[in-house]
Amino acid sequence: MPYVDGFVAAVPTENKEKYIAHAATVAPLFKEFGALKVVECWGDDVPDGKLTSFPMAVKKEEHEIVVFSWVMWPSREVRDEGWKQLMADPRMTSRATPPYDGKRLIYGGFQTVLEM
Repeated sequence: MPYVDGFVAAVPTENKEKYIAHAATVAPLFKEFGALKVVECWGDDVPDGKLTSFPMAVKKEEHEIVVFSWVMWPSREVRDEGWKQLMADPRMTSRATPPYDGKRLIYGGFQTVLEM
């Protein structure tokens, strides 16, 4: 089953086009280093929660929107090697700073347990 890296971030609403441009720059690099798919989603219906929620998790501010992204890899091994190559590639390391506060980015790797 595929392996998935998931990401949630708060992006200033005025940076939507910058975010899309940034994502369009790095997505081909993920694919070059083994990713099967890269998906970027701009929040459209992301409610605040009472106990927990995406907005609370990323400490979303009034002028921000939540984005949800994932990268699908064929396996954990391909993902681990892909990330090593990505982080060593000058095209990745010299890219412009992401248009969001990376300190509030939530990310993690996940084993796929069901896919239909």
